[in-house]
Amino acid sequence: MKYLLLLVLGVFLFAGIQQVRAEADDDDDTLPLVDNNLGASKEGSRTDAEAVKREEEAIKLDGLNVAQIKELREKSEKFTFQAEVNRMMKLIINSLYRNKEIFLRELISNASDALDKIRLLSLTEPGVLDSNRNLEVKIKADKEGKVLHIIDTGIGMTKQDLVNNLGTIAKSGTADFLSKMQDSKTEGQDVNDMIGQFGVGFYSAFLVADRVVVTTKHNDDKQYIWESDAASFSIVEDPRGDTLQRGSQVSLHLKEEALDFLEEDTVKQLIKKYSQFINFPIYMWTSKEVEEEVPVEEEEKPAEVTTEKPAKEDSADDEGEEDVKVEEEETTDEDSKPKTKKIKKTVYNWEIMNDSKPIWTRKVSEVTAEEYNEFYKSLTKDTSDPLTQTHFIAEGEVTFKSLLYVPKVQPSESFNKYGTKADNIKLYVRRVFITDEFNDMMPNYLSFIRGVVDSDDLPLNVSRETLQQHKLIKVIKKKLVRKALDMLKKIDKEQYEKFWKEYSTNIKLGIMEDPSNRSRLAKLLRFQSSSTKDKEYTSLSEYVERMKPKQDNIYFIAGPSRAEIEKSPFVERLLSRGYEVLFLVEAVDEYSISALPEFDGKRFQNVAKEGFTLNESDEAKARFEELKTEYEPLLKWLNDVALKDKIAKAQLSERLANSPCALVASMFGWTGNMERLALANAHQKTDDPQRMYYLNQKKTLEINPRHPLMRELLRRVDADADDIVAKDMAVLMFNTATLRSGFQLPETADFADSIERMMRQTLGVSLEEKPEQEEFFDEDANSSAAAGAGGAGQEEDEENIDADEHDEL
Repeated sequence: MKYLLLLVLGVFLFAGIQQVRAEADDDDDTLPLVDNNLGASKEGSRTDAEAVKREEEAIKLDGLNVAQIKELREKSEKFTFQAEVNRMMKLIINSLYRNKEIFLRELISNASDALDKIRLLSLTEPGVLDSNRNLEVKIKADKEGKVLHIIDTGIGMTKQDLVNNLGTIAKSGTADFLSKMQDSKTEGQDVNDMIGQFGVGFYSAFLVADRVVVTTKHNDDKQYIWESDAASFSIVEDPRGDTLQRGSQVSLHLKEEALDFLEEDTVKQLIKKYSQFINFPIYMWTSKEVEEEVPVEEEEKPAEVTTEKPAKEDSADDEGEEDVKVEEEETTDEDSKPKTKKIKKTVYNWEIMNDSKPIWTRKVSEVTAEEYNEFYKSLTKDTSDPLTQTHFIAEGEVTFKSLLYVPKVQPSESFNKYGTKADNIKLYVRRVFITDEFNDMMPNYLSFIRGVVDSDDLPLNVSRETLQQHKLIKVIKKKLVRKALDMLKKIDKEQYEKFWKEYSTNIKLGIMEDPSNRSRLAKLLRFQSSSTKDKEYTSLSEYVERMKPKQDNIYFIAGPSRAEIEKSPFVERLLSRGYEVLFLVEAVDEYSISALPEFDGKRFQNVAKEGFTLNESDEAKARFEELKTEYEPLLKWLNDVALKDKIAKAQLSERLANSPCALVASMFGWTGNMERLALANAHQKTDDPQRMYYLNQKKTLEINPRHPLMRELLRRVDADADDIVAKDMAVLMFNTATLRSGFQLPETADFADSIERMMRQTLGVSLEEKPEQEEFFDEDANSSAAAGAGGAGQEEDEENIDADEHDEL
C-alpha cells in the first residue's frame, strides 16, 4: 500500500512538470513579439531619463529645474547686439587674446562700481539695503560644470538696464574705444589700459567664455536672466523668483582653452594682482584639507585590541603571570577611555582675498613702493607704474587723508576734453565712496592728477549736489592743489624731464588760470635758452642765478623754432654782449609768460616789444643821445614822408647789432609770433573786431644807427628829401624788416615789384624794357594741315595696295 501511494504521487508530479514545460513552450512561441514592443518601450524610457538627467545637470549650476528651463526658453526675449558692439567685441578678442586674464579685473571692477552705487544711495535712502545689508563680491569656480561665477550684492540692474548696458553702448564708450584701438598702434599705448577706461570691460568676458549668463536683481524690478553667446542675447524673467535678493551674478561658461581660470591658485593670484585694493571684501569659495579626530566605531575596537595584544605579548617574552595581569589591567583602563582616530577632511568656505585696510589710511612708513604702485594700477586701470606720488594727512579747518599720483603718460585726448568733467579724484567720507564727479576737486590744469581723498569731517547723509557746495570742499581743494604742486616740485631732475615732456602745457595753462598759485607754478616752468643745448631746459631760478650783476630783466623771445629765434634781429646785441635769452618755442609759451609779471623780483622783458633797454654806462648813454640828434632828419623823414602810412613811429634801436632795422610791437600789441598763431587759428570768426584791431596795429620801426645802409640813407635824405631811390630803399627796408621780425606782409605783390626793380638796377636792365612778345601759332590751321597730309598719305597707301593685288592676279 505504501509503495502504491508513492507511485501515484510520482505520476502526478511528472504530469505537472510536463504541463509546466508545455506552457513554457507556448510562452516561447509568443515572446519575441511581446519582448520587442516592451523592449522598445523600456529602451525609450531609459533614453528619456538620461536626457532629463543630463539636462538637469547642465542647468543645475543656475539652480533651474527642467520645467523652469523650459519656461525660460519659451518666454525669453531675443535681441541682437548693436553693430558697434559686435565690431568692438571682435577687436577686444583679437587684440587681447594673449592677455585674457584682464577679464577678471574688469568684472570685479564692475562689481565694485555696483556696490559703490548702492552704498552711495543708502546714505540718503537707508531702506535700499533692507534686502541685503552685506556689501561684498564673491567668486566661485565650478570645475565640474566649467563655470566661473562672480557675484556681487550691488545695485543690480532692471530689465531696461540690461538692454541699455549690456546690449548697446553710448558713443562715448564704443566710438571712442574703437578709434583709440586704432590710435594705440601708433602711440604705443597698451590696449589693456583702454578696456576699462571706455566702459566696455564687461565684454572682455568673451575672451574666456563662449557663453555668459547674467542673473540680476534690482530693488525696483524683478529678477532677470541675461544670456549671450557673443552673437546675440536674450532677456527673460527668472522663473526661480527672487533668489539674489539684490545684486548680480555673472556666470562664465569657459572655453576649453580657458579652463585654467577655474584653478583656485590661478584665480587667487589674479585677484591679488589686479583687485586687492577694491574697497569691498572679495571672497572666494576655497577648499582645504584638515585633520580631524573622530570617534572610532564600536565594531572597530576588537580589531584594534586584537592587533595590539600580540605585540604586547611578544614584548613580554618570558615574563611571569603578574606582568600579564598588569597588561590586562592597563588594557582595561584604555578601553574605558573614548577611542578616536585622525582623518583628513576637505573643508569648503568663503576666504577673503583683500583683507588689508585702505592704503591711504595707513601710515606712510608702513606702505611699500610696490603697494603704492599696485594701488595706483587698481585705481586707474593703468598697467604702468606712476611717475610719482604723495601720501599725506592734512589738518586744520578740515582734516583729511589723501593719496595723489602723477601718471607717466598723459592721454592724447586730454586737451580735447579740457575743462570738462573729470573723474580722476575719488572722494570718500569715512571710508565710504561718495563720488568721482566733482568738477571743483582739482583745477582744470591739474586734471591729470589721480588719487583719493578721505575726510571724516564731511557729512554723509546729504546729496552729492549739496556736498559739492559745502564750504569744506573749497578748503580741501585749496590744500590739494598746494600738495600737488609741492609733489611736482620734489620730482628729481631726471624724472622731471619726463614730467615736463608730458605736462608742460598744463603748467603753462595754470600760470594763466590760477593767479593764487602763480608763483608756485613759475618755479615749475622750464624753457630752452641761449645758455642751454638744443632740447635741454632751464628753470627760471637757474636763469636768475646766471644773470649779470646789473641785469634787472629776464629776457625772452618767442618764435616757431629755436633755429629761427637764434637768427632773429631782436637778440643780436643781447647775445653779442653775453646776455642769456629764454627761447619760447611752444604755442602757449608767450601767452603764459605774458600772464607772469615777475619772478623772484625780476621783471620779464619781451625783446620783440617796446621798452627794451640795457644798463649802459654813462658814456654809452651820452653817445646814444648824440646819435639821436644826428639821425633826427632821417627819423622825421621816415615818419612824415617815406613810411607815413605804414609805421607808428621811427626811432633808434638799442637791440640791433647786424640788421639795418626791425619792426617792434607796442607794449600791449601782438608780436610776429602772436600774429602767426592768431592767423593759424582755425576756430575763429571771419570778421572778429578784436582780432582785426591787433592785426591792423601799426608797429615801431627801429633803425640801427651803426649800419652802413642807414648811414647812406641819412646822407641821401640830407642831400635831397625827394630822392626817389631813397624812398624805394626805405619801403624795401620796411618790407624786409616786417618779414625778419616775424610779421606777415600785407602787400606781397608790391614787395615783389620792388625786388624786381632793384634787380634791374643791379644788372643794368632798363626799368622800361618790357618782356619779349610771345609768338602765337594758329593751332587750328596746323591741325587741319596735319589732317590733310595724313589723308593724302592714306589714299596713296590704298592705291599701292590695289596695284599689288592687281599684279598678283
